[in-house]
Amino acid sequence: MGTSCFLGSLRERGSSCDLTFERLALEQGYRRVAGLDEVGRGALFGPVCAAAVVFDMAHTIPIGINDSKKLSANQRLQLAESIRRAAEDFSIAFVESSVIDRINILEATREAMRQAINGLKQKPDYILCDGIVITNLSIPQKNIIRGDTRSVSIAAASILAKVERDGLISRLDLDYPGYDLGNNKGYATSKHLQALNSLGPTPYHRVTFRGVRG
Repeated sequence: MGTSCFLGSLRERGSSCDLTFERLALEQGYRRVAGLDEVGRGALFGPVCAAAVVFDMAHTIPIGINDSKKLSANQRLQLAESIRRAAEDFSIAFVESSVIDRINILEATREAMRQAINGLKQKPDYILCDGIVITNLSIPQKNIIRGDTRSVSIAAASILAKVERDGLISRLDLDYPGYDLGNNKGYATSKHLQALNSLGPTPYHRVTFRGVRG
């Protein structure tokens, strides 16, 4: 099925993200394509966060979208605001550390992704996701290795998830000083590990993770 939507590549110097996968989905007849990604899988502290983003390809999509890890904090903040304004729909979901400890990080990540999809105002008919097969979801999906460096929709989701999770961890840093959370965002830096050794874990630490359990 054809489409009159503008589907330029949006490829910028230094960025491999474009709309190739979104365009292929539209050419196959899908009309509401969601990009999906997560952040926080490897952290020792705090939740895993997933975001889903749906763009209307007939409207302007922000330039500069790329894998959140390749952007500065200020770039992510600016792009996140642009993505929220430009997206047809978006949703963000968290799964807490206690659930991660109970069901394991992979299943918790899948749950966060399902919640992000279910949180959209309208159900998508196709999902582009970053390398994780989402079980118990009846929507067709394409799993793209390093998708956050290849698909604009997935990269946009990675930016929203990163900004939301980083903001949460920075707020929790005020409640749990001493772990350097404002800088490490819950990941296993030497300062974080030293604090765990001297202070012990907080209620937000993942006690089944190496480095927390000792």
